[in-house]
Amino acid sequence: MAGDSDKPVDESKSFMGIPEAQFVEDVDTFMAKEDNANAQDVIRRLDEQLNKYKFMEVHLQARRKKLKSQIPDIKSSLQIVKEMKTRKDTAEVIETRFLLSDQVYMKANIPPTDRVCLWLGANVMLEYGLEEAEGLLSKNHGNATKNLTQVEHDLDFLRNQCTTTEVTMARIYNWDVKRRRAQKATADDTPKEKERGKDDK
Repeated sequence: MAGDSDKPVDESKSFMGIPEAQFVEDVDTFMAKEDNANAQDVIRRLDEQLNKYKFMEVHLQARRKKLKSQIPDIKSSLQIVKEMKTRKDTAEVIETRFLLSDQVYMKANIPPTDRVCLWLGANVMLEYGLEEAEGLLSKNHGNATKNLTQVEHDLDFLRNQCTTTEVTMARIYNWDVKRRRAQKATADDTPKEKERGKDDK
């Protein structure tokens, strides 16, 4: 049975369960609903939803940045473990350079070994066999790559929801302006009609 990762991505859905913005096809029908009696309240409600979308976008952008920095590190660690596997049965020493601090590297000679220590995060380091380390790093790399794909998808989804919400707000605003002008024009015409009525008598 194929896993969830084999399923095609539904472009209309969000992996994080982000609510989809309603596209208003007919503003008159939409504003005729009981909950939408006041245009300003509707616009305010949509603006609150837009701010939520913007907040989620900032969160996802930070997550994308973190994943983009993690993936190369995981890939590099995986390549090192694979190289160690190919040399573990030889007497050949691996010469490498490791990061001591920001922009400071030191050279080290690594004798053949079948064990390696991996940082797991939160200042935790564990020792693994090379096979187990390769499996763990491969799994982490796959998960990080999949998560990045999902985050990119959700960011695109969010941008679409922001655009839809902004368009809806503009259409309702224009609808309200047009309605107010029509009401004002009707109110202005009423005294003229009354004056005509008096003149006809």
